[in-house]
Amino acid sequence: MAELVFDCTGARADRYAVVPQMIMSLRISETTGHRVEAIALRCQMRIEPARRRYSEAEAQRLNDLFGDTQRWADTLKPMQFTTVSVMVPGFAGSTEVDVPVPLSYDLEVGTTRYFAGLEGGEVPLLLLFSGTVFSVTDGKMTVTQVPWSKEAAYRLPVSLWREAVDAHFPGTGWIRLSTATIDELLLYKNRKALPTWEAAMQALLSSASETLSSASETLSSASETLSSASETGEPPG
Repeated sequence: MAELVFDCTGARADRYAVVPQMIMSLRISETTGHRVEAIALRCQMRIEPARRRYSEAEAQRLNDLFGDTQRWADTLKPMQFTTVSVMVPGFAGSTEVDVPVPLSYDLEVGTTRYFAGLEGGEVPLLLLFSGTVFSVTDGKMTVTQVPWSKEAAYRLPVSLWREAVDAHFPGTGWIRLSTATIDELLLYKNRKALPTWEAAMQALLSSASETLSSASETLSSASETLSSASETGEPPG
């Protein structure tokens, strides 16, 4: 029976893929001297957020995922990143194989929001392996399973994730909206004669900011009036 050891030796952005994608390099070693004819390999990747530090700005951006930092001891749980499959050709001793890992730029996806919320550093990943091993013993094909205990750790640079996504969507993100909201936004965009969807969003944000500023000034003025009336003993006018 083949005894396998897995190591992740590196990763790189795949700048020529149709969608955002990175390539992870995997070294597989067979330690008993048996030849492996092929492996139908599955790899489940998990993010382990508790195994790195976060700046104050990162903590604020990750609040919608993990809540306030006072609760992080309970909320920083492993996150499912992705599951990929790859066919490993036959080898004796050890071999290296490239594992394509598609990436989402959809900010509705928790793992995308996690990556996007980080300023830099590394993301701790845990790779969990399973699958089917094909080998020949005494002239007969044998089929065994990759034990569920097989795993490997890797620290993925955040810059590599950004490079892979920016190769297709530099400086942008994707937010899903309902058709009703899109229709209302389109009416606003046309009414204001705005050239792009981003211009419409910026106009709405600017309008909301002005409204909040005006409301804050009104409250401040009312507070000053009440304070003055309290000092003079006169009712506010």
